[in-house]
Amino acid sequence: MTMWPELAREIADTVLFPVADSVDADGEIPSSHFDALAADGFYGLAALGEEGPSTAELVEVVETLCGGCLATAFTWMQHHGVVGALASTTNTALTEQYWDGLVSGELQGGVAYAGAIPRPPLLWARRVDHGYVLDGIAPFVTGWGIVDVLLVSARDEFDNSIVHSVVKATDAPGLSVEELPLIAARGSNTVRIAFDGFSIPDAHVTAVVDDQQFQNTQLPGLWFNGAMAMGVARRAMAELADLGVDTEPFQSQAELAREHLDSAVAGNADMSAARAAASELAVRVAAAFVTATGSRSLVGSNTAERLMREATFTLVAATRPGIKTALVERLRD
Repeated sequence: MTMWPELAREIADTVLFPVADSVDADGEIPSSHFDALAADGFYGLAALGEEGPSTAELVEVVETLCGGCLATAFTWMQHHGVVGALASTTNTALTEQYWDGLVSGELQGGVAYAGAIPRPPLLWARRVDHGYVLDGIAPFVTGWGIVDVLLVSARDEFDNSIVHSVVKATDAPGLSVEELPLIAARGSNTVRIAFDGFSIPDAHVTAVVDDQQFQNTQLPGLWFNGAMAMGVARRAMAELADLGVDTEPFQSQAELAREHLDSAVAGNADMSAARAAASELAVRVAAAFVTATGSRSLVGSNTAERLMREATFTLVAATRPGIKTALVERLRD
């Protein structure tokens, strides 16, 4: 075991969770949250390779931070998509421009994948001389006003390839931003970005991949995002235990849900079913915590009602049609 899970627990329990209710109520994440993560090296995890946390440890880190403050963890999670893209690109000039700042946490990154995923896609890339032009929508982009750069993914309108590029996260010609008032993870500054003739020079492109390559990268991301639901569930279980409730059945179910997710990312189970099970568990544990808390949970800005909203958030955030179908079936049956 490395120190990463222990460091994550310390940050979650001493920095994030004590003020999570007020962060949710105010809709603003203190910069000190991100400073604490940067100081302990959490912005460089994706760059460490074999020297970093193991797969199991990484899952524990993400679950722990999500259970501390979902808004903070959800924003931080996006950062690793940019680091991963720069780690694998052949565009060495772009890597040199941003690498040190991103790994240290001096710069923060976000991602805009969702426009390229649906069929038909919401965000198109059109090849022009020396670059691309983007038109369409990135419907769910977290960290606007917090992050410094975005990894933007769009589908080429001619050959169906996926164009990945890194752009500065700031107002620019051909770009308009609409804030999304989320029911949870408030303070993550999640927005909808509309692109209208937005220019991407070749110097900002990290990769152009075919559709199969793009689909192959989606499975680990779906598994990684399952940690949001597991983190909310584990925090709700801890709070239930503090109220004197026997949580052993929930603990057993959480272990099974985590095993299901891990089996799915290894290709031995269905990821949609695994993600659905994790979110359903989060909702049930949060509902138990609301019930055990009593009428106080009906008043805004308390931990029970926040975790209930966060569990609801995991039903839909970072989901796919297959996960949605699996969840509806589980909740129905």
